[in-house]
Amino acid sequence: MRVEVKARNNAELIRKLRESLSDEVTEVYINLRPTKEILVRILENAPNVRRISCPPSLYPKVSKKVIAALAQMGIELVPESYPRGRPRKYDEKTVKRVRELISDGVPAKEVSDRLGIPLRTVYYIAKCGEKGSREMTGRF
Repeated sequence: MRVEVKARNNAELIRKLRESLSDEVTEVYINLRPTKEILVRILENAPNVRRISCPPSLYPKVSKKVIAALAQMGIELVPESYPRGRPRKYDEKTVKRVRELISDGVPAKEVSDRLGIPLRTVYYIAKCGEKGSREMTGRF
C-alpha cells in the first residue's frame, strides 16, 4: 500500500506519519527532506516499508550514509517528481481531433459543437496548428 504524507514542517510531518502509517504500508512519499528523525519515524510506524520517495530537489540533500544504511535494510530512497503547474484541460487526442476536423474544412463553430469545446479554444488550437508550434499545445 502506498501513502503520501505532505506537511509544511518537520513536526507536522512526524505527527502525520504517526497517524497515517501502519504495518500494511510498503511505499511512502514525503514532501520534505527525509532527515534521520523522519526516517526513524517512518520505520517505527511502517516496519514493512520498502520504498521511500521525496521530491528530486531534496534528494541530493540527503546524507549518502543514510541512503546506504537504508539500502542495507532493503529500503530504496528515490527522488519522485510530481507534475507542476496547471493540469491540461484537453488531452492530446482531443487537440489532434480538432486539428483534423479544421484541416478537413469543418467550420470552427461545428467543431466546437461536436466536441463540446469553447469556440475560442477551437480557434486557438487551429491557430497553433498553422504555426506548427508544439510549445503552445502544451497548454491543453
